[in-house]
Amino acid sequence: MAALVQDLRAVLLSQKLDHVWMDTHYVGLQFPDPAHPNALHWVDAAGKHGEQLPLEDPDVYCPYSATGNATGELVYAHYGRPEDLQDLRARGVEPKGRLLLVRLGVINFAQKVASAQDFGAQGVLIYPDPADFSQGPHKLSLSSHRAVYGHVHLGTGDPYTPGFPSFNQTQFPPVQSSGLPSIPAQPISADTASLLLRKLEGPVAPQEWQGHLAVSPYRLGPGPGLHLGVNNHRASTPISNIFGCIEGRSEPDHYVVIGAQRDAWGPGAARSAVGTAILLELVRTFSSMVSNGFRPRRSLLFISWDGGDFGSVGSMEWLEGYLSVLHLKAVVYVSLDNAVLGDDKFHAKTSPLLISLIENILKQVDSPNRSGQTLFEQVVFNNHSWEAEVIRPLPMDSSAYSFTAFAGVPAVEFSFMEDGPMYPFLHTKDDTYENLHRVLRGRLPAVAQAVAQLAGQLLIRLSHDHLLPLDFGRYGDVVLRHIGSLNEFSGDLKARGLTLQWVYSARGDYIRAAEKLRKEIYSSEESDERLTRMYNVRIMRVEFYFLSQYVSAADSPFRHIFLGRGDHTLGALVDHVRLLRSSGPGALGEEAQVARGLGFQESRFRRQLALLTWTLQGAANALSGDVWNIDNNF
Repeated sequence: MAALVQDLRAVLLSQKLDHVWMDTHYVGLQFPDPAHPNALHWVDAAGKHGEQLPLEDPDVYCPYSATGNATGELVYAHYGRPEDLQDLRARGVEPKGRLLLVRLGVINFAQKVASAQDFGAQGVLIYPDPADFSQGPHKLSLSSHRAVYGHVHLGTGDPYTPGFPSFNQTQFPPVQSSGLPSIPAQPISADTASLLLRKLEGPVAPQEWQGHLAVSPYRLGPGPGLHLGVNNHRASTPISNIFGCIEGRSEPDHYVVIGAQRDAWGPGAARSAVGTAILLELVRTFSSMVSNGFRPRRSLLFISWDGGDFGSVGSMEWLEGYLSVLHLKAVVYVSLDNAVLGDDKFHAKTSPLLISLIENILKQVDSPNRSGQTLFEQVVFNNHSWEAEVIRPLPMDSSAYSFTAFAGVPAVEFSFMEDGPMYPFLHTKDDTYENLHRVLRGRLPAVAQAVAQLAGQLLIRLSHDHLLPLDFGRYGDVVLRHIGSLNEFSGDLKARGLTLQWVYSARGDYIRAAEKLRKEIYSSEESDERLTRMYNVRIMRVEFYFLSQYVSAADSPFRHIFLGRGDHTLGALVDHVRLLRSSGPGALGEEAQVARGLGFQESRFRRQLALLTWTLQGAANALSGDVWNIDNNF
């Protein structure tokens, strides 16, 4: 890693960039302890350790797992989603007090461990089931003795300094992220999972829970007692982000940011090497454009992140360090991570503000799969709605998520994926160039080039257009979609003297403000630089307006009301309203119920509704511009 830092810095210094620099953070990372490897044992009825089960590779672990010992009977819990654990409970198999065996996939490691903890489980074992990967004679599959790495912090950045940057001289308050689990977790191989599944008794698992291991049928358990010992240790570790910048001509203080993760657990061909290669190629291309006289209106900031495999640590620490500046200056963030994981399907995980721009750019880039077709023509081939086919929400395990949900900067991450099962080698020692090349049947260069062209076109538009091409009206549809799910409860709310009228009113004000701004821009002179800049400032801050001002970034870092996590979000409000008709105490884990306050609480609902409505109203007011132009009916 140290050598790679120097290599990348040297490449940036050799190009036509205005500034190249690095910053170093000292972060708390967790590593396995070679002297005390993690271990798994059978336990007899008297609690005595029996035979040790193989954990074939002592290097594979779950960073940020709780350390210590967990003992309990084993239960099979499918993907470990809350609905899987509710299903287990409904079938008479209690997850509380037990060790859960869960499959890789559908949700990330951190979400699996968090839901197990909510339901009172003692610990979690995570294995790759062959059913979740490509099957067939010509398909490459993961070896049955490979375990898969994954961190279990339900959040991003250094969990020991939540909300604060980990610079060496910062005085930290002694706090930890609320997303750190309190139960241990460990990845295991398919072979070890087979040994465990064979010992399970109890009811047969439902048909859709059955996998492809040589165990028939999978049962839910419980099985014999197991003991899991996790001895990972925390170490303060320096990580380095590398920056290169081309200064803008007329708005140099507005940045278009593009980044790729540099580190990986294992070889990391798909995980970090593809993104880093595309980043360097974009630097080289824009650098040669500058040599030929090109100057963007806005500054381009190219960043190589460190600490990505521990949960976007490098990018989140940078955001925490410069939050007060970035929400005023960063226009958009483009992530190059997870760019090529296959070649069948194309997804854009994005903020709604970028959807219209992405549509335009898809019409300009050739499909890597179908000659003579654009990417847009490829994605509408099977599905008339290109949005349904392509657009996805930003996932927490992308560096783009923190930019939007924490810093209020619109962001996008492009990914080519396999149709159906996922790329099998991610987060393993088999994520090599050779394997990625073979999975893509030699088409890796063509697909990577398509991503580079997409990102390059996006950067040109965002850095060079007079008026920022962000669709600020789009959030009106987003609000409508979310409050549509509240509508079915309007009768229940009315019976309690509660109304959603104010949310609708705030949405109406937002749509009117967006329409008014659009008309204003349409009738203005494009050559008026001062006016254009004023419009751009209003447009680029729209995402920031959706960060709740009523929660602390240290306690609830993801303040975005649509994308964030916590009581201030629209999702939390919808979940709370559902409790009006919930199926009683068994629905959630007891721990989660205690944490969330049993049942519907009117005072909490009123507070949630008021703060959410006012965040939305604030966004409408801000979009309106000057205070004397605000026209709302509150």
